[in-house]
Amino acid sequence: MNTPRRAFLITVAAAGATLGSGARAQAKLDEKDPQAVALGYVDDASRADTKKFPKYAAGQTCGNCMLYQGKAADAAGGCALFPGKQVAAKGWCSAWAKKA
Repeated sequence: MNTPRRAFLITVAAAGATLGSGARAQAKLDEKDPQAVALGYVDDASRADTKKFPKYAAGQTCGNCMLYQGKAADAAGGCALFPGKQVAAKGWCSAWAKKA
């Protein structure tokens, strides 16, 4: 096998691996998911049920929670409580803990 052909095949294999990883993107957490309901998760923190969850305070969002695994600029990211799902950065749940 000559070098240009080998380089081409390696490039194609690498591109296929990169494209394949996109298929494993995390799904958005549904507010009706049983665990989400139990924790009072909402996509928009301003809709948090303050009567059921009096711990909620304005300014608390998934994006500034210790459990949030996304980057600061991300609209959504992973959460340690919801493996395989993405939560909205502007969301909230009763497990919110201040990021250190």
